[in-house]
Amino acid sequence: MAELLGDHTTLRLGGPAQTWVEADSERMLVEAVGAADAAGIPLLVLAGGSNVVVGDEGFAGTVVHVATRGVVADRDDCDTLAACGGVTLRVAAGEPWDDLVAQAVASEWAGLEALSGIPGSVGATPIQNVGAYGQEVADTVASVRTWDRRARTQRTFPLAECGFGYRHSRFKAEPDRYVVLEVTFLLRQGTLSAPVRYAELARALGVELGQRAPIADVREAVLALRRGKGMVLDAEDHDTWSAGSFFTNPVLTAEQAARLPEAAPRWPLADGTVKTSAAWLIEHAGFTKGYGAGPVGLSTKHTLALTNRGGATAAELLALAREVRDGVAREFGVRLVNEPVLLGCSL
Repeated sequence: MAELLGDHTTLRLGGPAQTWVEADSERMLVEAVGAADAAGIPLLVLAGGSNVVVGDEGFAGTVVHVATRGVVADRDDCDTLAACGGVTLRVAAGEPWDDLVAQAVASEWAGLEALSGIPGSVGATPIQNVGAYGQEVADTVASVRTWDRRARTQRTFPLAECGFGYRHSRFKAEPDRYVVLEVTFLLRQGTLSAPVRYAELARALGVELGQRAPIADVREAVLALRRGKGMVLDAEDHDTWSAGSFFTNPVLTAEQAARLPEAAPRWPLADGTVKTSAAWLIEHAGFTKGYGAGPVGLSTKHTLALTNRGGATAAELLALAREVRDGVAREFGVRLVNEPVLLGCSL
């Protein structure tokens, strides 16, 4: 029986895979990718399935499921690591992301704690430059080791060559070229977080912006905030049957931002552009929490999440996404961009 991709995505949507390969070693992963490429077979590399919408027809090609595991902590690269209170972590791409964050907090390795509760795998995080509550993966990545499908060789990219931007990287820019094999992080040893940069998190922790807090407290506060928004996976809670935030926060020119209503959030960026809140735009365009009839709808906890209420199809979810996107464009002149990757379907 064909493997249903809906059984491997957080949206629980997606038709069958033509061929399914479970790669629980790096060698199997590279060999499976190389075999598909050599034969000219369409390829999908899938790990946690948290940032993807797969069409109802499924995937007419090979799906390689990344199930590699391994976390290696190294304090012996040089004397300076111990002296500066740092630790390097080399992490296999298939490691569940939140398991890594929990291990880091328990081990008193600081730098990942505000990224708690994010579903998916370690290998997916640099592709999207995952971020939340004032932290980004780019803040702690030292290097990313990949399989270059075009050159058919391994390539390691140091931080400066990863091309990180807001929810972007060189790996996302060339989605059919690089397969992430391992990510190396550089974390601080200690019990205190970096200065808290996100107002909602600061309020939850009872600290001022810019102050530090115990990393264990930051993790618990972030998990609580995410649960309140339906952003921590829970099989019993259909609000979590989603791909997380479906739209990225728009980055506008100063002129575009000036045309928004006065109450719209604005966060000036260093390059002169202005970021605003997709959630605010969606809600004020008339799409409130719980919007939608039938098997799909906006989360009852957060307007950024499009959810499968049970028995939905990818076509129904995408119809709702188009309705929201087009409604925001009509109301505010801002075109929202989807965050999840769309496979076998389009907006």
